[in-house]
Formats: sequence, structure tokens, C-alpha cells
Amino acid sequence: MNIEKKHRFKADLSLFMVAIVWGSGFVVTKNALDAFSPYVLLSYRFSIATIVVSAIFHKKLLTLDRETAKAGIIAGLFLFTAFVAQTVGIQYISAGSSAFLTATYVVIVPFLYWIINKSRPDKYIFVSAIMTLFGIAFITIGNGFAIQPGDLITILCAFLFACHIISVGHYVKKYDPTLLIIVQLATAMVLSIILAFTFETHPENIPTGSYLMVIYLGLFSTLACFFVQTIAQKYTSASHTAIILSLEAVFGAIFGVLILAEIFTGRMIIGFIIVFFAILTAETKWSFLKKS
Repeated sequence: MNIEKKHRFKADLSLFMVAIVWGSGFVVTKNALDAFSPYVLLSYRFSIATIVVSAIFHKKLLTLDRETAKAGIIAGLFLFTAFVAQTVGIQYISAGSSAFLTATYVVIVPFLYWIINKSRPDKYIFVSAIMTLFGIAFITIGNGFAIQPGDLITILCAFLFACHIISVGHYVKKYDPTLLIIVQLATAMVLSIILAFTFETHPENIPTGSYLMVIYLGLFSTLACFFVQTIAQKYTSASHTAIILSLEAVFGAIFGVLILAEIFTGRMIIGFIIVFFAILTAETKWSFLKKS
């Protein structure tokens, strides 16, 4: 295995671990929202991550320049708005549904690249897009054949995460990854605190367990995961990153059933299967079925 392939393998393995942690994050967020309002939860989550990473790499901050700060702020805006949409949307749908709808960014990323770089997606991406739309329909449309607000908000979240992945993939090739992470998290922290103070009040009598959930989200689902994602994207493409990270949908659904005892209808399960095969089609192009 040459050095380039070795780096890519390590990057892919790291992103797979991120997908597992993010999958668990849907369940933790769902539970934490029983005690915290959305913006307050996000302000805690990003404050913990920002303070810890800044303390660890405080010497790096002395080298922060204007261009790196600008890049980090742009990526941070996408990161923040994506998390706002996800956190607000998950209040109205199950953790499993949120995980699968969020994972549709895997199909959105190539089409955004098409718009930006004029690089047309191949036929497998088009097939994946159609499959994803059918899968979303099965997951979100109930007996009344109406898409609920939580579904639409979470689909918006998927679009914003796709924008974040593309922006990170672009900037990480030009600027210091650690500084990009710090600026991204700091941007999300400041914006979430502003919204929390403007639109919400801090809840009272918060259980200790809820604070532990926030610490988990801040240190693991946010700081550790985005640090790994940003570093890994130096060695793999944005589209490849999106594919691997989309496995969070599978883990999110699994944790939702095991921990929250969520019950999925037959229609929703069909939708999950369709989305999963859409993701598999976009990633593998079914090459493993072809002879060398």
C-alpha cells in the first residue's frame, strides 16, 4: 500500500468512526431537547467545543491570518445553520428519520459540485438522486400524504451540511486545518449564544444527566468529529467524505431503536432501505458486482 492509499485508508476509517458517533448524536440530541431549548443547547455544545480546542491549540491562534479567518467564518456559517435546522427539526420527527433525511446530503454534494465546478455527475448519481427522493417520500409522507414541517427543516439541514462539506473540502487544501476548526466552532458558538439570548430563556432545574449529554455533544459529536473530518478531508474528496459520513443515518436509526425504543412503520422501513441503496449506488457504483 503506497503512502497516498495509506493516508486515504486512515482517513476513511476515521470518517467511519465519526459516522458512528454522529449516529449516536441524534439520540443524545433528542433526549437533551427534553431539558434544553434548541439555541441554548447549541450554545452549550459549541461553547464547550470552542473553549477546549482553543485551550489546546492556543499557540496556533497567534498565527491566525485574515484569509484563514474569512474561510473559517464562511464554513462556520454553513455549520451553524445546518445544526440549527437539524436541532429544530428533530423536535418534530424521530431520531431515525432525522438521521436518514440528514444523510441525503450525500446526493446533494455532487450536484452542488456540478453547479460550482461545471463537473456533471455520472449516471449513478442521477439514479441515486431519484432513489433518494422516493426514499424521502416513504419516510416523510404519512397517511395524509403531507410532508411535515420537521421533515422540510431536516431536508434543509441536509442541503446546508452539503454546503459545509464542500466549503471545508475547498478551504482545507489552502489553510491550516486546526485554525479552520477553531474559527468554525467559534463562529457557531457566537451565533448560537446571540440567538439563545434573543429568542430563548435558560431553563431551570436541569438534570445532571442532561448536562452530561451536552458535554458528550460538545466534546465528541462536535469537537472530536469535526476535527477528524477536517483533517481527513486533506486526504480524500468531498464526495467520498459525504458518502462515508452518510452512514450516520444507519447508526442513528439503530441507536434510535435500541435506546429510544422508536418504532418504525413498514413504509418508513422501505424508505430507509431505498435511501440506503441510493447511498450505496452513489458510493460504489456497484463496482463490486463487476468482474475486474
